[in-house]
Amino acid sequence: MIIGIDPGANTGLAFYEGGKLVDLVTISPCLIGECVSGAKRVVFEDSRLTSHVFTTTASRAAALKMARNVGEIDAWCKLIVSVCAVKGIDAHGISPKAKGAKLDAAKFAALTGWQGKSNQHERDAAMVAYQYRAAA
Repeated sequence: MIIGIDPGANTGLAFYEGGKLVDLVTISPCLIGECVSGAKRVVFEDSRLTSHVFTTTASRAAALKMARNVGEIDAWCKLIVSVCAVKGIDAHGISPKAKGAKLDAAKFAALTGWQGKSNQHERDAAMVAYQYRAAA
């Protein structure tokens, strides 16, 4: 099984088996450890691989809030790496840019064949692992 993760306050997970997308879920980050058990590989969107965080906000308070949010996601990326190392699971991050543009539900379904409901976190998780799905 290959698992894709979009870390955040609402963490999206996508599960691939035999190259096919079989499940999408949204969890709290504290559940990452139990959700990755049994995976062959975990691929996650790694905010630490983005050299710049751009903001169009003119407010210093808003810019500081964005910086704090990115810091939280950086910490969750470190958590994913640590949990996978302890469990002996291959794990690596890819940059948000390498994941590609966000997809709406219709484009996502056309690309992946997924017929169920999905939210943006789950779709991002699926796209993070999409290029690695055949290794499942």
